[in-house]
Amino acid sequence: MTDNNRDEQIDDRQNFSSKLKKYFKNLFDFSNYDAKTIVYIILFIVLIIISFVLLYFIFFIDNTILYRFVVEFFVNPVYRLGVIGIFLFIAIMGLQGLLVPLPSEIVLLATGMIWGWFLGGLMGIIGSMAAALLCFYVSRRGGRPLAEKFVGEKAIDIADDFIRKHGIKAIIITRFIPIIPFDVISYTSGLVDIDVKKYLIGTLIGSIFRAFFYATLGWLLFMRFNLTLPLDFDSLPLNVITEQSNYFNMILLIILAALGLMIIFYYLLMKKLEKKRNLNDE
Repeated sequence: MTDNNRDEQIDDRQNFSSKLKKYFKNLFDFSNYDAKTIVYIILFIVLIIISFVLLYFIFFIDNTILYRFVVEFFVNPVYRLGVIGIFLFIAIMGLQGLLVPLPSEIVLLATGMIWGWFLGGLMGIIGSMAAALLCFYVSRRGGRPLAEKFVGEKAIDIADDFIRKHGIKAIIITRFIPIIPFDVISYTSGLVDIDVKKYLIGTLIGSIFRAFFYATLGWLLFMRFNLTLPLDFDSLPLNVITEQSNYFNMILLIILAALGLMIIFYYLLMKKLEKKRNLNDE
């Protein structure tokens, strides 16, 4: 190896090290944000940590915990409250968006168990709108500064341009496809420059098929074992609990896999759009 090549490698390592230090220094520098924004950023970080801890418990400690949680804290209470349970459902549907291990798709499955495929679908649409609005608001208040720290302002600006061009169409399509994580789209929409009215209209249109799709799956799962509400785990056969738990976990895995593919797609799309923007600037 020549001296020039060795010097170039040393310079490359130093440049990489310098960029890495600068990145992490910027990542933990909150001096440019007000107190309220910092609180939202901290909330995001805490929720991410809690979500990963819960995922660990679901897949490595007790694979029935997700199904038991949904039944004990959602299905049974909502059923017992009757009409008033609708308000509890809307509240739970809104709050579930704050935790990754309880995606809206899992809650929509439960609507079919409680109300059947038709009424469950209608309730799912209402709940989806509540969850979409809450996630959007939280993301808009504190998510963008955090996202800019991780992916950079340029990537967010490119996403803004894309949303301005395809805004409501993109929302409808991503809401319509059942395996695309609903809450991730809500958070992402809050990061970019999209009108709230267009966002809500796109969400409403796209949520119709999704809500009925998952309500029907939940209803079919419930009818398969001829179950009746409220569910009592002490009297349920172990094979029923295991099979239904695996069903819920499979849905969660599909949603997480789709999320991983979305991240890859987003990265490739941003690279393509950035390259196109640079060519236009030239």
